[in-house]
Amino acid sequence: MSAIFDFSSLLTVVLLLICMATFVREIRPGIYDGGKTYERGFKGRSGGLGFLWKLSRIGERLSPYVSVCCAIMAVHVLFFK
Repeated sequence: MSAIFDFSSLLTVVLLLICMATFVREIRPGIYDGGKTYERGFKGRSGGLGFLWKLSRIGERLSPYVSVCCAIMAVHVLFFK
């Protein structure tokens, strides 16, 4: 079954993406800065790099909650799935 249709698998994929994006940004801080766009004074990020930048910001700012969710998901995958 695809990870899109199973909520547990979708949550696992999202958590892994957040952790991966945060880890890569810690190793190479400027890697997600290439997707900046400037339109009418708005500084934003677009595309795939912008999405990964947003995931890395979630991982940085909510790291205690993300780590608890990763631990809970690991227990769920190891013992209940």
